[in-house]
Amino acid sequence: MRIEDFFDDISSILASNSERTLIGIVGKPGAGKSTVVDAVIKKFPIPEVAIIPMDGYHLSNEILLEMGARDRKGAPDTFDALRFTDLLNQVKSKPTEEIRFPIFHREIEASVENEGVVLPNARVVITEGNYLFSTDHNWSGVFPLLDHTYYINIDDEIRIARLIARHHSYGKALDDAESWARGSDEANARFIERTSGRAKKVINLS
Repeated sequence: MRIEDFFDDISSILASNSERTLIGIVGKPGAGKSTVVDAVIKKFPIPEVAIIPMDGYHLSNEILLEMGARDRKGAPDTFDALRFTDLLNQVKSKPTEEIRFPIFHREIEASVENEGVVLPNARVVITEGNYLFSTDHNWSGVFPLLDHTYYINIDDEIRIARLIARHHSYGKALDDAESWARGSDEANARFIERTSGRAKKVINLS
């Protein structure tokens, strides 16, 4: 499906009398998850549609250093998956409450607590991330909470080129950016691909 078809799905949900709906979008690193949700933000009214990026639940660099996992930041076990699952449970079970959550900032490699918000009148809540369909590393509680599921499909070489450019723009030397994109990021991409079959629909990007 095209991104316009995804918009049509959201419009149909908003036009219905359904209760709050939780949509999950998964894609490999660099696949375009942020691009899709940015397009949603421009297309649909806020706060009727709310966005929750999974990235806010990165474990801190200090914790990762203690784990010996700083060089694997972004791997499935380097997030607080249980806390993220609890957030989604609250979003589903407390539709009349304001619910806040952390937002990750790449420029500082850290999350800012309570920066994001789902307001009581949000009818559609979209969460995007790498591991929403996973059953490993404490992620198994997320998928059952999702009412609609989408996987982003894109050519791998385009995706990797974007990743290299992204890492370079945030301060990594070009060689280091490519090593990270083709190393740690690709290990995560293979893990994510194994869960792609759980998505009900596929969004094709170029």
